[in-house]
Amino acid sequence: MSNEGFFEKVYQVAALIPYGRVTSYGAIANYLGAAGSARMVGWALNGSNKKEVPAHRVVNRNGLLTGKHHFQGTNLMQQLLESEGIEVVDNKIQNFETLFWDPMKEL
Repeated sequence: MSNEGFFEKVYQVAALIPYGRVTSYGAIANYLGAAGSARMVGWALNGSNKKEVPAHRVVNRNGLLTGKHHFQGTNLMQQLLESEGIEVVDNKIQNFETLFWDPMKEL
């Protein structure tokens, strides 16, 4: 599969993340049958710039906002998450396990 094809599949999965929930780069990679490709998922989301792709809902496996520097403004990723009722403290999602959306289980 080309990078472009993989990226498109990442966007399709990310678009399904429910409002007020988060997932991880690795969970998307696993769902796509590409375990170990979490960084490629990150690369895809870095370049998404599409409003229908809620990239702000994708964080690292520990609930950290590792992609925040790819959002315009200093705190946009956190602001978007907080606008959905997600609490963020020190760049970390609070209640991460409760809010975590696993596409392998939920799709």
